Amino acid sequence: MTPPPYSASSRLMLLDAASLYYRAFYGVPDRRKTPDSPPSNAVRGFLDMVATLVTTHAPTHLAACWDEDWRPAFRVAAIPTYKTHRLAAGSADSEATPEALVPQVPVIIDSLAAIGISRVGAAGYEADDVIGTLVHRHRRQLPIDVVTGDRDLFQLVDDESGVRVVYTARGGVRDADVIDQAYLAAKHGVATGAAYADMAVLRGDTSDGLPGVQGIGDKTAAALIQQYGDLPALRAAVDGGDPAIRGARRARLEEASAYLDVAPRVVRVAHDAPLPGVTLDSLRLPTEVADVRLMSAVADELGVASSFTRVLSALHII
Repeated sequence: MTPPPYSASSRLMLLDAASLYYRAFYGVPDRRKTPDSPPSNAVRGFLDMVATLVTTHAPTHLAACWDEDWRPAFRVAAIPTYKTHRLAAGSADSEATPEALVPQVPVIIDSLAAIGISRVGAAGYEADDVIGTLVHRHRRQLPIDVVTGDRDLFQLVDDESGVRVVYTARGGVRDADVIDQAYLAAKHGVATGAAYADMAVLRGDTSDGLPGVQGIGDKTAAALIQQYGDLPALRAAVDGGDPAIRGARRARLEEASAYLDVAPRVVRVAHDAPLPGVTLDSLRLPTEVADVRLMSAVADELGVASSFTRVLSALHII
């Protein structure tokens, strides 16, 4: 048997941070005793998720990947409807965020800094692009787990390179689906992560403001990609008059030509987001608390000492 082209003794875990703290916010009860007390449910839930993920999957390297721009200009320029439904009322660029979550996000940032877990973002890019870039840089060097509740990142799945997705949308971090190529084939009818991205372009995604090709859903999109191999080959077949593509389907693909010109740039995650100074060494798990005073301040203010303890125990710091 040919050995894998990466080191199996190490593992890189990349967290889609916003996906996790939103899930924590909605899934963990708000236990404030008075309305004036600072909210803490997203902080507690996020830290508890990190502890569970580290314990379950035993990464040696870890990064919390951050949305420095949740609606990047290059995606909006390509498809102006991109994420417009998530805009705050009356705003052209701010995301609608639950009031009680807003003050917790900076606390999560402080918590990561206090523990010593790397937080990685890039100006003008989403967390998905940071994840895509780190996967592109380090695939085939060590196995990589991408933790997210967003199926868009299925496009990164690559068995040969040791990249899989720990998908939390249904079972949370405790009972996550582990997405590999066998899962993609069984559940979505596509053989690879790249094929999933092509299928997603055709299908579209109303939750992200991507219209897709009218009349083409998951099954038809998957069948077309399976038949032609990839999106460029499918488009070449349409342009070349392939008789197998006829009637309403041909008309809809032709009508969607302008959309199909730009949609791949929106759907596919970047592989080249600027991440200066971010190396595998910088992503190693911490071996000691980075800022004891900051951790104590957060723990005392929000009453989350037990959550910090769980993370430190998972990291074998205590």
